[in-house]
Amino acid sequence: MSRSAPAVPPWLAHALRTQGGPVARSAVVRGALGGGPLLLAAVLAGRPTLGVVAAIGAMFAGINDRPGSRRASVGRIGGPALAGAAGLAVGTYAGDRLPAVLLTVLLTALGLVAGAVSAPGPVGSAVGTQLLVGAAVGAGMPLPEPGWQRALALLAGAGWLLGLRLALPGSLAGTLRLDFRFDGERGAVAGVYDAVAALLDATGTEAATARRAALTAALDHAQDALAGPRLRRCASSAAERRLHARYAAALPLAEAATALAWAGEAVPARASEGPRRLAAAVRGGTPTGPLPAPSRTAPALRALDDALLRAAEAFDGGGGGDLHSRKRPRAGRLRTVLGARGREYGMRVALCFGVSVAVAQALHHARWYGQHTHWYWLPATAVFLVKPDLGPLASRVLSRAAGTVLGALLFAGFAAVLPRPEGLVALVVAGGALIPFAARHFAAQTAVVTVLVLALVMAGGEPQASVGRIGETLLACAIVLVVGHLPMPGQRGDAIRALLAEAGGAARAYLDHVLGGSEDRAARWALRREAYRTLAEARTAIALASAELPALARHADGTDEIAATLELLVDTTTACAVHLDDTGRLDPRQMARLAELRDELARGHDRVGLKAPELRVAG
Repeated sequence: MSRSAPAVPPWLAHALRTQGGPVARSAVVRGALGGGPLLLAAVLAGRPTLGVVAAIGAMFAGINDRPGSRRASVGRIGGPALAGAAGLAVGTYAGDRLPAVLLTVLLTALGLVAGAVSAPGPVGSAVGTQLLVGAAVGAGMPLPEPGWQRALALLAGAGWLLGLRLALPGSLAGTLRLDFRFDGERGAVAGVYDAVAALLDATGTEAATARRAALTAALDHAQDALAGPRLRRCASSAAERRLHARYAAALPLAEAATALAWAGEAVPARASEGPRRLAAAVRGGTPTGPLPAPSRTAPALRALDDALLRAAEAFDGGGGGDLHSRKRPRAGRLRTVLGARGREYGMRVALCFGVSVAVAQALHHARWYGQHTHWYWLPATAVFLVKPDLGPLASRVLSRAAGTVLGALLFAGFAAVLPRPEGLVALVVAGGALIPFAARHFAAQTAVVTVLVLALVMAGGEPQASVGRIGETLLACAIVLVVGHLPMPGQRGDAIRALLAEAGGAARAYLDHVLGGSEDRAARWALRREAYRTLAEARTAIALASAELPALARHADGTDEIAATLELLVDTTTACAVHLDDTGRLDPRQMARLAELRDELARGHDRVGLKAPELRVAG
């Protein structure tokens, strides 16, 4: 009898996993043109330390320069850059004027604020990260310039890369006429139609659930790409209005495809041909041509046929459409920051960051650093390690340690043979170009950033410090690994529970709208989008928490089942909406299923000690 191999622990499996997908050549070009030219210009002008700070700003902007539209990049790069500049100024003035104890208290309090600000989402997380890294660098990197000059230099570096992001075409090949103005938007909208087609192909198979989740992700991506900042509230050109109309036309298609997937019966192969032709028309800016009409033998198929007809009209007319963007008022975001999610993450970040600052200060004043007066590396490393959106804690620690050791050893070899300063500038250029490739794995990104930062520090006039950086990183890993698993009062998976409560409220609002008989389809699609989006956020947080070591993973026990039941509830609600449109009445089978899911949710919430949403379902 053969013995099966033991399963790999989830945290280790995450550490070994890399992200897929192509790397845009334009991102590589932007990375190469980011920090390197700024450093070279500053060296030639005799102000290398200002060039170092500007290159750091460009480096962080390059890390935040993720795939997406130009509009989305403004907030994704600009917001964290402003926070980093503020942190740099505060850290500089505090480091010059405060004694070690007061400085540690101040930075710990800043960690509490930054952690809470990180709760609303990825951009908030980047804002909190750069705020703390900027504060640590400002306090721990002795530079001749005052705080306001450092802050301006950091903003200039980030602004330089953001300018490249806005000015250069998103694709260095293909139809620049189409890609330049709508860099990422066209591809995002086309991806929605492709995801609809993929879901139709998977209907009636086990892959349907995963394809429905992929459709939600595609809709989220397109929504963000089109709803970024603009000079005018409405679409300002005919081409942009057409793109909005094509996104809006995809919503009823997505609804019909979800209803078909809920029914679980295979559909004719030609059903997916129409959405694929629409995707090609979006990408190429071409007419749709004749669309194959699907069968009309069931309500969801009739809804799919009607949605295709409306989409064809929208493609021909292009009169604009509602983006159904997330309506999150400032009060709602403030509640998230001050609520359970913000408190839990804020306390964890504050404790890890504060302990690392205290240890770094103690080592610094004890002269353990010798001639190296930079003590910022230890707390800055802790900031990245405590970020939950980079994976489970143990996985982050392992990847950070491996990446730093590799990067430091590589830089030591380069520093021994490369001329200065031109060799250091070349390393910064190469490091910036490699960031888009390294973003696929945290360890690879850490290695590239380590080489880049060590080159910048040496270009600023400091000696080679690879060994010290390895020691500080390993110490930060130990601190975060221990502190991150300490039990804290009131922290028992509260962040996940808050996300589940938000998802349950969104599902309830969607269900009430459909069962209430409202004919406002635009409002229905907006509620449906919010329900699926909040569920996706909850599922992501649950997956990360479940992959932690047992001390933290146990707080997520039972939550994945609740999220799965909520998704089934939203799927069933969508099927009810499509059936109501077609027949004007509810299907008894669908209502019975809603009642079953309501009872199952109540039992699941009781098991984990959560309050179940009040679902008004007959039966």
